[in-house]
Amino acid sequence: MKCFALPMRVVLAFAVLLLAGSSHAGGLYLNTFGAPSMGTASAGANAIANDASTAYLNPAGMTRLDDHRILGGLAPGVSTVKFNADANTPRGGTDGGEQGDFIPISSTSYVHKLSDRWRLGLSVLSFSGASLDPDDDWAGRFETTKITFFTLTFMPTVAVRLTDWLSVGAGAAITYGKFDLRVRVPVAILGDPTVRLKNLDDWAVAPVASVLIEPTPELRFGVVYQGETEFHLDGNIKTPTGVTPAFELELPLAQAVRTSIYWDATDRIALMMNSGWEDWSVAKSLPISTTAGSASIPLNFRDTWYLGLGGYYQLNDEWTLQAGFRYDSSALKDKYRTTALPVDRQWTFGVGGLYDYSEKLKIGLAFSWTDLGSARVNNTTVKGKYSRNDVFLFNVSFNWKKLPWSGRGTF
Repeated sequence: MKCFALPMRVVLAFAVLLLAGSSHAGGLYLNTFGAPSMGTASAGANAIANDASTAYLNPAGMTRLDDHRILGGLAPGVSTVKFNADANTPRGGTDGGEQGDFIPISSTSYVHKLSDRWRLGLSVLSFSGASLDPDDDWAGRFETTKITFFTLTFMPTVAVRLTDWLSVGAGAAITYGKFDLRVRVPVAILGDPTVRLKNLDDWAVAPVASVLIEPTPELRFGVVYQGETEFHLDGNIKTPTGVTPAFELELPLAQAVRTSIYWDATDRIALMMNSGWEDWSVAKSLPISTTAGSASIPLNFRDTWYLGLGGYYQLNDEWTLQAGFRYDSSALKDKYRTTALPVDRQWTFGVGGLYDYSEKLKIGLAFSWTDLGSARVNNTTVKGKYSRNDVFLFNVSFNWKKLPWSGRGTF
């Protein structure tokens, strides 16, 4: 069992990060999926409700859309990850070179108007590609040498307007997650082997509920709750010697509460804010069972919170400019962090513009930069910090209205 304790800890930590990639909030969740709100670093995202992306950002906001809507967004980007090992790092090794890679992000949402009060929505989100790929001889090689992952979420939603100022919504985030891991394990008898965990996958469901409050035409508040969900993962650990112990684990993903405010301050200026809390302490320790026995793996995750501010400025009849920033607290203290999870406190800055191409189409363009922090690592395997730990995303979105079937399918 001792031979596989470290790989299991790495698997669990990365599962929390990567399989949660289909979500969109602070802490270890992602906060953008190619929606126009990327231009404000997601500030106000749960209250803006001006396009079909509200189907997953705040389902209750669908009642604000006057007819059927479609939104498609792409946000390709790159990550730059560079580790600096301390001189006294226990097992030596290089900095691993550039560990980052290409990041493909996309989303598609559709909102269907059933009646003046009722709306249906469906969103499909994906985030896939290599996450970390350091050199094999780097200082953190006994925690990870390569990670790849893929996630895909289907989110059906429904909303109803109860009064002129109150709408409610609900849905379910149905997510497929898959990832592979490669890591070296310092076992003398095996001569420093490479251990592989391949094709770990599962489906998981998280309930979603939301409200949108509109006390005046210029002001609205959004609140979204996402329930806790679990992935049930199983697979085999493969080594060059053919040792393949089977393992099973139940991985909880945090419940979360997200709030946003949107205010049309003047005819040209809109201001927005968001905040939230995520219950990551649910993953403080996780049970695992293998053919070699059972154990409880300490991850020492803690709850996270975030805060964001942003704004719109209507430049002219065609262009609306966007800007915003967001801060996310760290889910890990330095002493519990590994190089398999190089995430610290996060700062995200976004800028963008919305262009009214025609009465049927609005195009969004945005850029965001996220600083993931120095993510200091200080454990018995490796010591050091990250000199570069950034994510750069470029977004284009298409918001279609006045669809060929507009006005149809309602009652």
